[in-house]
Amino acid sequence: MMMRSTQPSKDKEKISKLERACIEKGMKMTEQRRVIARVLSESTDHPDVEEVYHRATQYDSGISIATVYRTLRLFDIANIIDRHEFGDGRARYEMSDQVGHHHHLIDMKTGQVVEFEDEKLEDLKARIANDLGYKLIGDRLDLYGVSLEDEDSK
Repeated sequence: MMMRSTQPSKDKEKISKLERACIEKGMKMTEQRRVIARVLSESTDHPDVEEVYHRATQYDSGISIATVYRTLRLFDIANIIDRHEFGDGRARYEMSDQVGHHHHLIDMKTGQVVEFEDEKLEDLKARIANDLGYKLIGDRLDLYGVSLEDEDSK
């Protein structure tokens, strides 16, 4: 699996995707919101509030965890980010439509979240909805499992 950097760009002139989405929605962008937006834009994992706070304070030590909570809630309400509950008691976040429509497979042992896309699955979901007399307009699918390698070693 490809690992990507989770640290925001130090290039302050570059506007992050999430920051651009905020501006397009008419949101006031304080410097602290900009830092949080950059952290989320460049995250390739699904950080929780504490991880977003940790990453943001590396760039602005004045950011409080309360600011991170409020900003994430604001971004969520504006549908700029998606909030996920993966069964570990922590809300996790990612940019909305970050990699197109995708699903998650959560490793119950490690907590790792694997994103995946599957065209056959998309066709199956649409067919099921159609067979039941509906047009599918949205869905969310999270799978929970354990690594086959872990199971084989027992």
